[in-house]
Amino acid sequence: MKLDKKFWDSRYLNSDIGWDLGGVSTPLKKYIDQLTNKDLKIIIPGCGNAHEAEYLFNNGFKNLILIDLSPTALNLFSKRVPEFPEDQLICEDFFKHTEKYDLMIEQTFFCAINPELRSKYAKHTSNILNFRGKLIGLLFGAELNNNKPPFGGNQKEYLNYFKPYFNINIMEIAYNSIETRKGRELFINLTKK
Repeated sequence: MKLDKKFWDSRYLNSDIGWDLGGVSTPLKKYIDQLTNKDLKIIIPGCGNAHEAEYLFNNGFKNLILIDLSPTALNLFSKRVPEFPEDQLICEDFFKHTEKYDLMIEQTFFCAINPELRSKYAKHTSNILNFRGKLIGLLFGAELNNNKPPFGGNQKEYLNYFKPYFNINIMEIAYNSIETRKGRELFINLTKK
């Protein structure tokens, strides 16, 4: 299975997006709510319907870049949040993106890419973060699919990818996940080394 632009666009065109919560996830909302610097430069890769971006934008964070391979996903977001600047919606491969950021928010992207790319993801994320930049988000901390996204995993596996590039502030089961994901999500708070 090729997880390319055509694959992801088809998922959004057919509303085959079972991972989508329909709103900002509770652990990320709680994290966002304690941020005080509205000037942070933030990236959300594999943003999909980008509920976290909508929440950030509506709470005064304007320095946001959303990236997705699917033009349909970006168009759906643009229709839902028409005041969001179009030039901050980027239809491209995350691994080719080279701008620098203070914060990257991870919500389902890591578990949607081919697991063979996870080490590359950790390194590339480190490369696009500024000094002491942060990677905040949720990873599935459970075995899921082997042949299609979402791909799961566990804390031990994830630490192998991230430890070379990040200080691990938090990587533990989220205490405030929604009911259907309780015990299956790892909240991560990592700082670039």
